[in-house]
Amino acid sequence: MDRIAITGGARLHGEIPISGAKNSAIKLMAASLLTDEPLRLTNMPRLADTRFLARLLQRLGTEVIEQDGPDGTETVLHTREIVSAFASYDLVRQMRASFNVLGPLIARTGHAKVSLPGGCTIGARPVDLHLEALRALGASIDLHEGYVYAQAPRGLTGGRIAFPFVSVGATEHAMLAAVLAKGESVLQNAACEPELGDLADCLNAMGAKVSGAGTSTILIQGVDRLHGATHPVIADRIETGTYALAAAMAGGEVRLTRTRCDFIDSLLDKMVEAGVEVTRHADGMTIKRNGARLQAVEIETDPYPGFATDLQAQFMALMTLADGESVIKETIFENRFMHAPELARLGADISVSGGEARVRGVGSLEGAPVMATDLRASVSLVIAALAAGGETTVSRVYHLDRGFERLEEKLGACGADIRRIKGDGEAEE
Repeated sequence: MDRIAITGGARLHGEIPISGAKNSAIKLMAASLLTDEPLRLTNMPRLADTRFLARLLQRLGTEVIEQDGPDGTETVLHTREIVSAFASYDLVRQMRASFNVLGPLIARTGHAKVSLPGGCTIGARPVDLHLEALRALGASIDLHEGYVYAQAPRGLTGGRIAFPFVSVGATEHAMLAAVLAKGESVLQNAACEPELGDLADCLNAMGAKVSGAGTSTILIQGVDRLHGATHPVIADRIETGTYALAAAMAGGEVRLTRTRCDFIDSLLDKMVEAGVEVTRHADGMTIKRNGARLQAVEIETDPYPGFATDLQAQFMALMTLADGESVIKETIFENRFMHAPELARLGADISVSGGEARVRGVGSLEGAPVMATDLRASVSLVIAALAAGGETTVSRVYHLDRGFERLEEKLGACGADIRRIKGDGEAEE
């Protein structure tokens, strides 16, 4: 099993281009099931998660072609016909978001059998809201032996869906199903993340009629069919924030390009409060910190446009070297402080009680072997290692490969001493 080794202490200088958003790309890929014409997605990230979903889509009947186009990496998905409406546990368990093929399958074929996605290390994250949304659109849902059996033989019908709490996945799933439903659908208390707007833009380019994405109320007028389209995946705001925090942790000056500041305003505000210099540009930002000590700040995770839960672990790493005590409150997922004990192995002083972590800044961190527990936790360990004395080895980096494209290459190009150690023990620069 691969590991990543980092020798800390090197300041970062250079430029990092941000990849397409993982969390958007996988939902856009699922949208290809809604049409028998090709969907061409540009600015596509090449990740373990996109490969997992491509494998599932191929089983369902999608032809998947990855290629380099005039706008960079792209994926063309063509589902001429659904050859199977069955998504097995062996495939769905590899990535929770693959459960979102259920809605498109029902919308296009009138039936589907899809495995429940199972548990997750950062919380239960049940799919009840997904299933209730599909029921509101007229689908008959039965659960049996870990599978969802869904039917809508006469097609889905528009409905009013009022989410009891904000859920990005359930909002996206409802959108994917409702675009082919007969009549109008109204999604209330919808998630407002940029990925929702990206999905709506893609669906509208395919002939859907979606309005209000990015607000708490989304209106969808169902259409009879969708056609092919070309759509660019938006920049990954979590990758953007991660590299911004990495630059702040290591010190130096790094410019992040091909992204947008407004996607991570809540993070940038807290970074400035902590003493990091942030310069905004039309195509990204420059992060600079040259020697000044960081200051402790308090954060609380919230749905967008609040502080993203997917950046909480990375921000905690930054606060380990801040003067004073930082308070970090996690309100989105339970069990999302699993990185704290691993950061403590590097010398961090962190205490956790329920949904709150207190981080008392220390003078320095020291390298040690650590283990990744989930995607965002794993990269928080990389960030901390950039500033730790000596060498840190991060194991179970398959978590990293799910969501970060060419991480060693991007950090290494800015001067980080980072390398991958292959499972057989051979280091790869």
